[in-house]
Amino acid sequence: MEQYRRIWKERVEEALSAVAEEEGHTIDRDAVAAETPPSSELGDIGFPMFPFARVFRTSPQNIAGKVAERIADRYASASQAPGTVTQEGPYVNAKLDRPSVFANVLDTVLSAPEQWGRTGREEGRRVMVEFSCPNTNKPLHLGHLRNDALGESVSRMLDAAGATVRKVNLINDRGIHICKSMLAYLKLGEGSTPESEGKKSDHFVGDYYVKYEELVRENPKVADEAADLLRRWEQGDPEVMELWKRMNDWAVSGIEESYRATGVTFDQIYLESETYTSGRDEVLRGLEQGVFFRAEDGSVWVDLEDVGLDKKVLLRSDGTSLYLTQDIGTAIARYRDWPFDRLIYVVASEQRYHFQVLFTVLSRLGFEWADSLYHLAYGMVNLPHGKMKSREGTVVDADDLLAELQELAAQEIHNKERADVVGDVPATARSIALGALHYYLLQATPNKDMVFDPAASISFTGNTGPYLQYMGARISSIVRKSHGVQIAPWEELDLSVLSAPEEWDLIKLVSSFPDTVSEAASELNPALLANHLYDLAKLFSRYYHEHPVITNDDPALRGARLALCRAVAHTLRAGLPLIGVPFLETM
Repeated sequence: MEQYRRIWKERVEEALSAVAEEEGHTIDRDAVAAETPPSSELGDIGFPMFPFARVFRTSPQNIAGKVAERIADRYASASQAPGTVTQEGPYVNAKLDRPSVFANVLDTVLSAPEQWGRTGREEGRRVMVEFSCPNTNKPLHLGHLRNDALGESVSRMLDAAGATVRKVNLINDRGIHICKSMLAYLKLGEGSTPESEGKKSDHFVGDYYVKYEELVRENPKVADEAADLLRRWEQGDPEVMELWKRMNDWAVSGIEESYRATGVTFDQIYLESETYTSGRDEVLRGLEQGVFFRAEDGSVWVDLEDVGLDKKVLLRSDGTSLYLTQDIGTAIARYRDWPFDRLIYVVASEQRYHFQVLFTVLSRLGFEWADSLYHLAYGMVNLPHGKMKSREGTVVDADDLLAELQELAAQEIHNKERADVVGDVPATARSIALGALHYYLLQATPNKDMVFDPAASISFTGNTGPYLQYMGARISSIVRKSHGVQIAPWEELDLSVLSAPEEWDLIKLVSSFPDTVSEAASELNPALLANHLYDLAKLFSRYYHEHPVITNDDPALRGARLALCRAVAHTLRAGLPLIGVPFLETM
């Protein structure tokens, strides 16, 4: 519907400017704003004239009358508008020619459904999106799943909006946290392997991270041993390097298995172990240039007090690197590998200060592209009973959660006696589980904290992913059943028979889908798209219960309604994957 709002906005701007010029006034065309009238009887698009009363020195009603009259004179035919214009008090209201709108929208969707929702708003822009960034000392958990869902969805929406997108991951495979798992394995592992223990490999490594915390509680000096292990690693100690590589291979192999299960992919993967040294070199270069300073203990710092960010250490006194150090090197490597117009970091809101410092440091090192860096902060995911704690082993494991959701979905399929209909119950249950997970994680605005409730997410009713999947399957069933029903060809359809209020509301939601995708991509907010698709599915549910489609006795109405159903189906088919929800033909 945005295309019609734009058309009529231009009409009003043009007419208002002409009236103002005749009366010796100058108006700000940007002050013309489109609104939706409170009742469709008043029109489909309204333009208030209040902002111009002072300029014209007359009432908004008077201005609205002159503008409406001029538009009516100039755009007399429906082919030029399409629609009619009226004055409604202080408003200039446009009432669209509904058969023309139905014809235009339905033809656009049905003639090229594979392109529906794709726009050129971001065309020509190169956008890199960093997300996931797991540590190799533990498996993925629920917090990672929100990160992955957000990063994947933002990337898909930007691609649909026309941008060239590059998805990247930074695997944090070095540092003190890795050495903690390694030390616990050295003390307690006794040569065991994931295979010997019958465990998924990343879970096997994660168990030793939890065991380290138990060790350090019993003997605080264990922390010194972990720090020594880190120093030996940075010095290239062969024995330490061999253990590090073995345990990292276990962790990464398991994490990649989780990525495949959730449909997450990357165009390039960076390893912290390969970028942290270049970051250290950049810090030392900045030290020579006077951008940074060395403290008495030999550590290297940056003073950001002038921008309210305090002082920040960049290299420890023993010369070892921090997260910030490697992030400096990684950002530089990424721009060198793939010069971007924008780099989006999908990282929890707890790291806001970190990224403010990182962006400022890169700017002070002279990298002009530092202004193109953006931190997409997202809120924490908590459980109904409280926060997750990795060190205590109280996180919601990603693999366990997916397995639980899949089991719940399979139970629901059997409870509804749909097993024969869906055929492959395990495959359908996996798709439903992914739809439940991703929709629940993305329906909330990214910066908000949220509580994840597995039982609520998997519900087949209400504002959930499975509900949207069910409606997509329901419409697909209607379309399949229509194959045996006589339907007039598209060019012979009389769309003027689509007169029900719900039909008009449906076509407005279908029409505004591409603009919603672009808006969600621009604002990096999948919740906008998720809510739009839910509104569409909910409205269609009410519509098809009250208005027969293929069982309608009127062949003209049957054909027109079927075309509308197909447009809704194509919109769900195009939109659901953008938020990580598989579209299902049967359910």
